[in-house]
Amino acid sequence: MLQSLTTFLAMTQHNSFKSSAASSGAKRNVLKRFERVELLKKRGALKDIKRVTKLPKTKPDA
Repeated sequence: MLQSLTTFLAMTQHNSFKSSAASSGAKRNVLKRFERVELLKKRGALKDIKRVTKLPKTKPDA
């Protein structure tokens, strides 16, 4: 029991699960929904949308 507990505590995360973009501060090219809505509001394109789903594609500001 004690040996399995120490093995469990000593485990590390595999490199494929670590996020390299988040740790390096790289700019994301995919926006989350609330970010897209804010961007569309800022651009003035949100008032034309009458449905909740299927927001138009938006590119982040460079």
